[in-house]
Amino acid sequence: MPPFPPCCGLIIVASRQPVPLQGIWVDVQVKGFVADVSATLKYKNKEEKAVEAVFVFPMDEDSAVYSFEATIEGKTIVADLQEKEQAHKTYDEAIRQGKQAFLLEEDESSADIFSCSVGNLPPGQEAEVTLKYVRELPVEADGAVRFVLPAVLNPRYTPKDHDVSITATRPQVPIGEIPYTLSLNAQFQSAYGIAKIESNCNITPLEYTDSDRTSAKVSLAEGHKFERDVELLAYYMDVNKPSVTVEAGLGATDAAHESGPTPSGSIMAESVAMLSFYPSFPAGQEQSNCGEFIFLVDRSGSMQCSMNSESNAPQRIQSARETLVLLLKSLPLGCYFNIYGFGSHFEAFFPESVEYTQQSMEEAVKKVNVMDARFGGTEILQPLKKIYQTAGRAEHPRQLFVFTDGEVGNTKQVINKVQRNSKKHRCFTFGIGEGASTSLIKGMARAGSGTFEFITGKDRMQPKVLRALKCSLQPSVKDISLKWTLPSSVEAIVLSKVPTAIFHGQRSIVYAQLKGKVENEADGQVCLQYKFKDEIIKNDLRFPLKVQNAERPTIHRLAAKTLISELDHGTESPSEDVKKILETSLQSGVVSSLTAYVAVNKDTKTHVEGPPMRRDVPAPAFTMACSAPMQQMACARFCMPQTSDFDRDDMIYEHGGRSSKRRKAQIEDEEIIPSSPVQKETPALVRLITVQNADGSWKLTPEISAVLGISEADIKTGNPDQNVEVSVWVTVLAVIWLHTTCVDQREEWELLERKAVSWVKAKAGSFLGEFVRAGNELLNSSVEQKVFGL
Repeated sequence: MPPFPPCCGLIIVASRQPVPLQGIWVDVQVKGFVADVSATLKYKNKEEKAVEAVFVFPMDEDSAVYSFEATIEGKTIVADLQEKEQAHKTYDEAIRQGKQAFLLEEDESSADIFSCSVGNLPPGQEAEVTLKYVRELPVEADGAVRFVLPAVLNPRYTPKDHDVSITATRPQVPIGEIPYTLSLNAQFQSAYGIAKIESNCNITPLEYTDSDRTSAKVSLAEGHKFERDVELLAYYMDVNKPSVTVEAGLGATDAAHESGPTPSGSIMAESVAMLSFYPSFPAGQEQSNCGEFIFLVDRSGSMQCSMNSESNAPQRIQSARETLVLLLKSLPLGCYFNIYGFGSHFEAFFPESVEYTQQSMEEAVKKVNVMDARFGGTEILQPLKKIYQTAGRAEHPRQLFVFTDGEVGNTKQVINKVQRNSKKHRCFTFGIGEGASTSLIKGMARAGSGTFEFITGKDRMQPKVLRALKCSLQPSVKDISLKWTLPSSVEAIVLSKVPTAIFHGQRSIVYAQLKGKVENEADGQVCLQYKFKDEIIKNDLRFPLKVQNAERPTIHRLAAKTLISELDHGTESPSEDVKKILETSLQSGVVSSLTAYVAVNKDTKTHVEGPPMRRDVPAPAFTMACSAPMQQMACARFCMPQTSDFDRDDMIYEHGGRSSKRRKAQIEDEEIIPSSPVQKETPALVRLITVQNADGSWKLTPEISAVLGISEADIKTGNPDQNVEVSVWVTVLAVIWLHTTCVDQREEWELLERKAVSWVKAKAGSFLGEFVRAGNELLNSSVEQKVFGL
């Protein structure tokens, strides 16, 4: 095999010019479930000519960017939010005139990619730019409030006939050679008290800043390598409490985005309420045995990468295989299923969904066990079209599960396809590995009324996927509505959509504008009402309408971002949506796909002659344990030319506008032979699950004997009733073993254990109690009989 060129493995070795970006300083203020973030980027031009520094970086899909300012020559310049086309013209004209100019914009292809341009930075000159944003924080299954600062933005595959993604044309360098630093300080506040804060990165010890432990701070330790997103998990004393936060309007004399008056009737002028519901259903509700379950699995080359940076970490595709086997074992008898793999092409296990039986399950498991990641690029749109074109079954609601590392360049098209078919199915999505697109993963799930999960670092995929399967088995909630009880002088206008799907114990957030005049100390009430099976369920929240003016209009900005995002994916009246997006963005100061922040130093002391040299700030190349052939493929697919006649100095600003030359050439898929991963002993739980039957039972086999640690002869001898088939006895032993040995992984085996208990109760009848007692004795355990419904 020939030696790799220097650009291989998603690495583009930048030319040796100095990098203008020196460091990034981040300040995070978390109050309850909302983060307000300020990020400052410091630049210095160490070259002999003026430069234009362009930095492309990831943002979470839900981030509401509301402020941008630059400091240069001792002067702070507050940027204006303008329509994107006008902002480009303003920036271009300033550059032509030799003035310093600054531009911040959301990429047109995806809401989780931003770029910052610092234009006409003279030799030796320093400059700082500061952007600010707010975002809601999700609550994890274990109660952790999760903040993530995205640091990894992988090159995204571009399908044919699309412009090459901006992520594929930026320079990349090995993780250890990033020429700029990251500093992060975080302050947390919670009225419920803070128990602890954990991170996937090295952080300073938790420091409480008050005596009642409702406020605490941590900092990122020095030496962050940019090989992972920075994740902070805050554990409050209590999180799952419904709440309403009302924020007063800014009024006609206040600033919409702290730079101008608030027009009457704008989203910023009236009070806005943030409603947080935690719906729950009656205990003991059984799950549905109906459904068509379609699993759409990414088999592109990047799925050969490891799940994390640990030397023994499994490949993404390996973790996906194990998860699929677990899913197949957990499906209910009588449902239908199919599995699709996709890359540059796609293929299905079966021509159409098949009934879940022992035979179809065994056939699917065999195919899953040989699944690899040799399908080339990431073409997710085509298999989606095929799935939606295939007729479903009215008595089996369709549930689509999507597994991908999220590296696609046509995000909006994919989300729109899910949106147009939202009445035909529910969509559950899983972003695998560092750098998965939050726009893609969240956007598909929201469009398809499902849930989403991100599997990063040392997260196990299996429990997160099984939680989603439980949601999909939950009967659909119907007739969801909000009912308000307000004074006659106040009207509630819902800004975000009323939830289209509700799942047990999962938070639902709604934003509403409260218009009108509030008299005295009046209260309001809102009720989230829905129908679960034949029962009407109501969740009531009372709240005060009279509120003090907020120091920062955080709730207004979050509401504006939610409204903008929903309009961005709207399909009913695009022209009206565009108008509303522009109006909301400009009034609130929250960036959208149609607007951008621009700042010009009109008092430039030194004008630049001629166009500046473009300098693209390099990003970390995320190459965790990808096989060498996969690195070659990635280089061929994503890397820019490194030939002698190509120089980044040629990528100068063109006077005709901010145009970028994008390549249309497509690389034909190669036959990729993955390197052999390190073979590890298969965990006992996986071995037990592998030999379970579709009906939930286990037969007596050498495999299950080895897992239980008891010989086949002793298992047969220990059977308390030789007249009952031995599978009943073996299944009882398997269930007891799960409760004794794998308690910490209960979420992973709960559904398949439920099948096993149902099966064994039907077979053992009145003798079940005796089987459980004998099983406890044989396995030296004390599992209670109520586990078996006794």
